[in-house]
Amino acid sequence: MQCPRCFGGVRPPDLTSSQWRCDRCGEVDPFYVSERISPEILGAVRDRVRAADEALPIWCPWPLLPGWTVSGVGWVGDDRSPPQGTVVACSGPAPLGNGPADLVLVAERPGTGLGACLAGLPGPDPGDCLKAAVGGAVAHAKVRAAGHPTPLWSVTAGDGRCAYVGEARGLWLYVIAWPAAAGYLLAEQVFLQDLADCLPSELVYGAPSPQLRPSA
Repeated sequence: MQCPRCFGGVRPPDLTSSQWRCDRCGEVDPFYVSERISPEILGAVRDRVRAADEALPIWCPWPLLPGWTVSGVGWVGDDRSPPQGTVVACSGPAPLGNGPADLVLVAERPGTGLGACLAGLPGPDPGDCLKAAVGGAVAHAKVRAAGHPTPLWSVTAGDGRCAYVGEARGLWLYVIAWPAAAGYLLAEQVFLQDLADCLPSELVYGAPSPQLRPSA
């Protein structure tokens, strides 16, 4: 279990507090990342999310880009409350180079902080960063999330990555790419499938993405 806002350690509820706590961020919902990725693990996360009264989407590019695999899955929340966020990582060849690239998609409720942490943004929500990016400008990228056109805006991200933020189904949607040049993937329209609705049997699974580890 980790803090979704800083990837630091968290303390479980005890006699003095009913909430999970991070020494740096205060009360948070814990972030859990599966150590491996497989159809069974992804199916278990889907079942957990679908069991909630207000289910979150689990966004994944589908069809996968050539040579790409699903390389990680995680969620924010515990057994006492509905999940507050989901994340899927995909890995494959960089579009403008010979090295590897990672693409991470986050769906989360306001205040969760996972997307901002992964993107290297201050605060739990995109806030001023997104306002500055929108500024009356047209969207910097567009995806189709569960069939719906969804605009995204590029925000100033942490070192070595690029990040796009928008809304889908009333929740924050982050698309974060490493290295930064991998954001070129969004130059073409990307189709996002909600794996909570449908889990394609043709998904290909790869080695765990380093971007969902505490050192990301």
